[in-house]
Amino acid sequence: MAQVTAALVKQLREMTDSPMMECKKALVEADGDIDAAVDVLRKMGVAKAVKRAGRDTNEGTIAAYVSEDGKTGALLELSCETDFVGTNPKFTGFAMKLAQVVAESDPADVDALKACSLDGSTVDAELTEMIHVIGENMKVLRFQRVVANNGALSSYIHLGGKLADICEFSFANAATAQNDEFKTFAHDVAMQIAAANPVSARREDVPADVIAHEKSIYMAQAAESGKPEFIQEKMAEGKLEKFFKESVLSEQEFIKDSSLTVRELAKKVGKSVGDDSIEIVSFVRYSFGE
Repeated sequence: MAQVTAALVKQLREMTDSPMMECKKALVEADGDIDAAVDVLRKMGVAKAVKRAGRDTNEGTIAAYVSEDGKTGALLELSCETDFVGTNPKFTGFAMKLAQVVAESDPADVDALKACSLDGSTVDAELTEMIHVIGENMKVLRFQRVVANNGALSSYIHLGGKLADICEFSFANAATAQNDEFKTFAHDVAMQIAAANPVSARREDVPADVIAHEKSIYMAQAAESGKPEFIQEKMAEGKLEKFFKESVLSEQEFIKDSSLTVRELAKKVGKSVGDDSIEIVSFVRYSFGE
């Protein structure tokens, strides 16, 4: 017989608004199975309601939406209780709908998103309906809207929705966005962001505190050499340069061709499509649960 702990009793009570002793009796009868205990309480007429919102949501998915014109997009993280639901097409499709709402309505926060219109109702009402239909608690954990002011966006989803990103590109020729060679390049860059986890798109965008932290480590390592200070400085600068090449997207080796950096590839593609101004501006990368 399974042990009925105080924590389990407390969880059942929070889920059902039922008296503590009745919760304990139900759990004993259900051999510690909390879902079965809910049914016991319901049969007894004790349970007022099953509060799915009390359940943990440690699984889920990340949706990446980009509009047809490539100008607006959004990443959205939606959680659920089990990995089975997290990969359910109905659940992932709903997450994509929410990401589209974010892109089109630009809500300020989760509460504002819930008030947005969706399928003739509100996001909040549709979310509640999904919880009832699928039978698991769900929460919008975070989202970010992305806009391409002078170019286009590209997205990539990896690991069954556990990792996703959107990358912004800029260029001068509006027709570049529809060029197949550019689209392939943009997709590959978005894939590289997922795989290589760069710090920023460009060197000038690396946060100052990150640079200071890295340099302090390299200076400490150089000091161990016992060499003169000006040599230590050069050693640290050399390691910092290596850090940039490994951690800045535009300076990384392209994952499909290590003879090119991502920036060099952008120039090569630009020359091929007749738009030498192609640049990688920025990106947003979500890893589920981070």
